[in-house]
Amino acid sequence: MPACPALLIAAPASGQGKTTVTAALARLHARQGRRVTVFKCGPDFLDPQIHAFASGRPCQNLDLGMCGETDARWRLARAATESDLILIEGVMGLFDGKPSAADIAERFGIPVMALIDAGSMAHTFGAIAHGLATYRPGLPFAGALANRAASQRHAGMLKESLPPGMTWFGALPKNGDSLPERHLGLLQAAEIDDLEDRLDRLADALADSIIPQADSTQRTVDLPQPVNFTDAAPPALQPLLAGRRIAIARDAAYGFIYPANLETLLGLGAELAFFSPLAGDPLPDCDAVWLPGGYPELHAATLSANDGLWQALHAHVDAGKPLLAECGGLMSLFAEVVDKAGQAHRFAGLLPGRAVMQPRLAALGTQFAELPEGRLAGHTFHYSKSETSLSPLCRARTADGREGEAVYRRQRLTASYVHFYFPSQPLALAALLGG
Repeated sequence: MPACPALLIAAPASGQGKTTVTAALARLHARQGRRVTVFKCGPDFLDPQIHAFASGRPCQNLDLGMCGETDARWRLARAATESDLILIEGVMGLFDGKPSAADIAERFGIPVMALIDAGSMAHTFGAIAHGLATYRPGLPFAGALANRAASQRHAGMLKESLPPGMTWFGALPKNGDSLPERHLGLLQAAEIDDLEDRLDRLADALADSIIPQADSTQRTVDLPQPVNFTDAAPPALQPLLAGRRIAIARDAAYGFIYPANLETLLGLGAELAFFSPLAGDPLPDCDAVWLPGGYPELHAATLSANDGLWQALHAHVDAGKPLLAECGGLMSLFAEVVDKAGQAHRFAGLLPGRAVMQPRLAALGTQFAELPEGRLAGHTFHYSKSETSLSPLCRARTADGREGEAVYRRQRLTASYVHFYFPSQPLALAALLGG
């Protein structure tokens, strides 16, 4: 039974700074020479990029709905054998969602560190921490950390407000080092030019609040208590894609890629060939193509001019080769993409119609697609709507059985707004991208 210190960072609500604090903690411990593995609750793409940068190690997703308990259990067990610290960033509020961050903490026995935005409060901080700790009997609870403390004196008041015996994990000050955002969440890690400096300043501030310079010369922050994780082995994958070369778009326009998806492709024996449509890279010589999601609408002018790529994708599909396109990848296959300013840009034209950016969120949530190749789980989160005359092959379903996203097919081309989680059904994935 592998053991490793671990914390799940949760909050009373969204917008409290979970990603910033988790990344600061990861950076702080990684700078001390510790192997830090970070997980993200839920199907997010952006936060894991920040955490991977902060820790220097890949960040995986934990989602009992999309990924499943078996997948989560073996990934945690593997991390426990390879790490000195496991940090898990929660999703929304601690008890929000089905399943919630609290459900994950209980299921795997991971202590919760409550992150509370203390910017406009004093002793109420302790009351909120007490409520989070006691609301659900049996929830493993470790203590609290304050975000956006106004001063050292303010941080001292917050610390004093905690109930007797509750651990104080420190405070981050109210400053401009929070991570920048756009409509789908945080910016991608590669788009934040000063990310390393921001994380270092956050880590320094956190260390100062835990071990003030005047009190210590060593400046080493202690690890939390070890957690015992159940032994679990990864699933055995057959080399069904051995000898197959998969071309994968990867850049600022197509950056929504689960690390677990790449692991699955490699485990199936595939060779991966990455290319950047934004940089004008030609489509690599390949047996199949994967266009992940991202922000093609933000780079529409550059992508629109990439005639060579669109022509190569037409030839690829016409040759009967597989192409999997997800969300931003789907948008790129339409004849047009209309950006938020209402300007239309010519895209691939492999599918009739267009994708139009909307002022509000168009869809969000876990979905399951019953494809001819098998059932794949995934997630949808987008601000565009598609307008097309093409009839869908099928429609995905939500966890409660409601009709979800359309899945389109043309020859071996499969496209949908759903971001598929490949480990949910490797055999289906191999059939989609295989010969």
